[in-house]
Amino acid sequence: MTNNYQPIDCSAHDILLEVATFQRTVEIVFRDEAGQIQAFHDRIRDVFTRAGEEFLLLGRGQLIRLDHLILVDGKPVTQGGKVSA
Repeated sequence: MTNNYQPIDCSAHDILLEVATFQRTVEIVFRDEAGQIQAFHDRIRDVFTRAGEEFLLLGRGQLIRLDHLILVDGKPVTQGGKVSA
């Protein structure tokens, strides 16, 4: 796992903001800091930037760095960070 943040594509960011706005429960699949794949069904409470890195805040309080996302609502996130349509 790289510690250097890789910004995600603007269209992927827009999708995350939309999901957060409508408070839909979605499946979030990501790699945690140890490199293990995790999956949650939850609402996205916030999408924000801190110290030059972008994060999701889930309803359960879990913070996920956006460049660690694999799937959002069943849509793959490519290595470039783009959520496929």
